[in-house]
Amino acid sequence: MGELGEFGLIALVNQGRTQTPGVLLGPGDDAAVIAAPEGRFVVTTDMLVQDRHFRTDWSSAHDIGRKAIAQNAADVVAMGAVPSAFVVGLGCPSDTPVEFVRALADGLWAEAGRAGASIAGGDMVRSPLLIISVTAFGDPRRAPIKLSGARPGDVVAVAGRLGWSAAGLAVLTAGADSAEFADVVAAHRVPRPPYDAVLELPDTAEITALTDVSDGLLADLGHIAESSGVAIDLAAATLADPELAAVGKALGVNPLDWILTGGEDHAFAATFADSGDVPEGWVRIGQVRAGAGVTVDGTLRSGPAGWESFA
Repeated sequence: MGELGEFGLIALVNQGRTQTPGVLLGPGDDAAVIAAPEGRFVVTTDMLVQDRHFRTDWSSAHDIGRKAIAQNAADVVAMGAVPSAFVVGLGCPSDTPVEFVRALADGLWAEAGRAGASIAGGDMVRSPLLIISVTAFGDPRRAPIKLSGARPGDVVAVAGRLGWSAAGLAVLTAGADSAEFADVVAAHRVPRPPYDAVLELPDTAEITALTDVSDGLLADLGHIAESSGVAIDLAAATLADPELAAVGKALGVNPLDWILTGGEDHAFAATFADSGDVPEGWVRIGQVRAGAGVTVDGTLRSGPAGWESFA
């Protein structure tokens, strides 16, 4: 990177890229221009820091890029919006190999494309370690789906896998055979938010609250419960995942702990008005009730509910 320089890198990572229609003016000027067809837009930002949110000996540059976009795209979709553009801030040491940054950019673009958007620009600086900061924009296609809309009587449902990223992290941390448990390790390296489960909800689906599971199911549903002034009770039997059982047995961990408190799967958790079956792609896991807090089979669990940045 020290030999290529900032502007050489900018040219490298933008070469051959095609912007999606939401980007009216991409890299090359002082700022990008993003369309806002609804007269407003959703915006969020998130940051990944080396050795805190990822390790380069556990994840490839391509994986890290995909993860950085996925966690931001999931936040946009969790508001009921369609991702339209991303801007990326990158800090890295001057001795970072150019091929690493090229692969990182390919990963960023790959996940941006999966989310239906593109990368409109960003910034690059020298820093003592690798830092990636992503800002995501989205077009709201409906009223924002907030944390505060859950009501007693609603059902709680999830779309996507829970506990897989935490299981993969446990495998890597324990030094277990990554090849034997390749699926969960891959889930830790690259989350796959089920964007379409939200973006293709039928108009008849009365969704009242929504979040992506980034910090842990208990923690993120706890935000819905607190914001809505309700209680949420989960049924443990509906959360069981046989595919995590073998990993849990090998590591001496109850897989339910990963499912309830493991973050970074970026599944979606929602509450729906109880009108029968939940929409296709969703699994019913609990009920909204009067009261406060989140319980499992009527019981409060002790210990951390999920990830806490400053813990």
